[in-house]
Amino acid sequence: MTLRRCTDMAVADWLVQSATAAHQLIVMGPEGFGAYARLRYVPDPAAVGQSENDIDLPADHPHDLDQARRALHLLAAHTATPDDCFFAVWDGYSDIHLPPGPLLTGLPYREFALLRGPLRAIDSWEADFGDGFPIAPPGFVWPADQSWCFTSDVDPHFAGIGAGPTAIGVLLGDPVLDVVAADPGAEQPFYY
Repeated sequence: MTLRRCTDMAVADWLVQSATAAHQLIVMGPEGFGAYARLRYVPDPAAVGQSENDIDLPADHPHDLDQARRALHLLAAHTATPDDCFFAVWDGYSDIHLPPGPLLTGLPYREFALLRGPLRAIDSWEADFGDGFPIAPPGFVWPADQSWCFTSDVDPHFAGIGAGPTAIGVLLGDPVLDVVAADPGAEQPFYY
C-alpha cells in the first residue's frame, strides 16, 4: 500500500475554507479553476424524474472506479506533484476498509478519511481498500499543488472535475471516457 492516513487536516483547508456553495463544492469542487467538466459514469437522465434503475447499460460497461482511474491518469500529466496527492474517502462506505486515523470534518454533508501518497496509488485502490472487489472511487482527489480537483460524491452519477483548460480539453477529447464540459454553478442533471 502506497497511501498513508493523513493526520494534517490543514492540507484540505483550501476546500474546507472555500467560499463555494456547499452543494457545488461537494459535487463539482471549489471555484477558481479555468474550466470544469463532468465525467459521466452513466449517461445523463433522458427525462425528468427518471431513476438510475431505468437505464439499460451493456454488460461490459466500465465500473465507476475504472472510469475515475482513467481520468486521474490523464490528469497526472497536468500537475507538478503527481507523487504527492490527497484522496478523501467518504467515511460512510461499509465496503471500503481504511487504516485508522482522524476524519476530515469541515466539508459539507460528509466526513472523510484523508489519505496521502502518489496518484498512481489509484491503480491498487480496490486491492488496498476493497478486498480486491470493485469499490467506489475517492470522494475527492487533488495534487499537492492544487492544479486540479476531482470530486466523486456518493449521490450523483458523475464525477466533477475542475482544472485548467488544457487538462479539461484532454479529458473532453478522450475516446474512452464520457466527459462533457460543465458550468459548476449551474444545476447539474440528476437521477431521482
